[in-house]
Amino acid sequence: MRRGLIAGLLVGTVLFADAGRTQERVWDVVPAESVISLRVGTPLGSRTGRFERWTGDVRFDPQLPLQTRVGIEVEAGSLRMNDAALTRTAVGANFLDGARHPTIVFRLRALDPGEGSRFTARADITMKGVTRPVVFPVTLRSVGQTTQMAGGLSLDRAAFGIGTGGPWDRLIGRQVRVDVVLTTRPAA
Repeated sequence: MRRGLIAGLLVGTVLFADAGRTQERVWDVVPAESVISLRVGTPLGSRTGRFERWTGDVRFDPQLPLQTRVGIEVEAGSLRMNDAALTRTAVGANFLDGARHPTIVFRLRALDPGEGSRFTARADITMKGVTRPVVFPVTLRSVGQTTQMAGGLSLDRAAFGIGTGGPWDRLIGRQVRVDVVLTTRPAA
């Protein structure tokens, strides 16, 4: 009798747990339709750049967007600015230091609901071994088998120890605008 009761409780627990699970699926990032770009002020005007190599781990249930999980790993040395000299400076030892800190990591912690397809993202960003929380607006849209998350934020580069020494600190704007568009489709 006792074994039957224990077995019944275990089966009930498993069934109850399965009923509460989401239909979370892994989604593949579509590189040709996704971008991580940045813009920073200089004495010669605004300069733009884009990361060329990065990977994303996206887990998403279109019916439960607040449970979305996103992890992005960016190769710091893959940044290409719209000026070759600025690219060398940006990935060099005084700024991103891609040789010693090759990876920038983004981890979405939560999506807070807004109106319609708008949300507030709460995430952690790690650069040069420093992790800082960030909060920024995003939109999340699903059409057919494609979901796109788009958002942007301003980062204080000095908070990550980027470009804080030498003359560059006064020449390059401290606020760096980062814009992200992730287009995804369900993994096969």
